[in-house]
Amino acid sequence: MNIKKVSDLTGVSADTIRYYERIGLIPPVTRNQSGIRDFTEREIGLLEFVRCFRKAGVSVEALIDYVTLLEEGEGTEEARLAILKEQAEKLDARLEELWAARERLAYKIDNYQEVISQREKELFD
Repeated sequence: MNIKKVSDLTGVSADTIRYYERIGLIPPVTRNQSGIRDFTEREIGLLEFVRCFRKAGVSVEALIDYVTLLEEGEGTEEARLAILKEQAEKLDARLEELWAARERLAYKIDNYQEVISQREKELFD
C-alpha cells in the first residue's frame, strides 16, 4: 500500500510518516520497482501503534528504543517490557495531574456559577 493510502488509513500525514522513517521510529519501508514506498500490514500496524502512543504523550525517544528492540527480535522481551512499564508509570502520573487540574477547573466553574447566579438575583430583585 502506498504512503497516501496509509496516511488516509491511519490519520498520520505522509510528511510525518516520512519523518518517522527518517529518524528510525519506524523501520525503512520497502519500495517497489518504481521507488515508491510499499507498506505491509506489519508496517501499518506499527505506524498505528506509534500514533496511539504519541497521542498519549510517549516520547519519540522511548518509542525509537522500543521499535529498535522489537526489530532485534527474540531476547529483547524484558527490555521492551521495561520500556512499556516505564511509559505506563509516566502516563499514570500525567493522568493524575490532568485529573487534579480537571477537579480544580470544576471547582472554579461551580464557584463562578454561584457568583453569577447571585449577581443576577441582585439585579432582578
